[in-house]
Amino acid sequence: MCVGLAAKVVGMKNGMAVVDASGAKREVSAELLEDLEPGDYVMVHAGIAIAKITDEDNIAEM
Repeated sequence: MCVGLAAKVVGMKNGMAVVDASGAKREVSAELLEDLEPGDYVMVHAGIAIAKITDEDNIAEM
């Protein structure tokens, strides 16, 4: 079973996304996803943004 973390993209630099996951900010690889922009939500696993998700998918914000 894989564990992923929903996070909001707050910045982009050099192929990396700066994400905020419940107040914790970190850099993760954004190489697997195209067209990421600040404000997007992503699923993060092992330091890599693996999927773009919608705000409705993001149960961590509820």
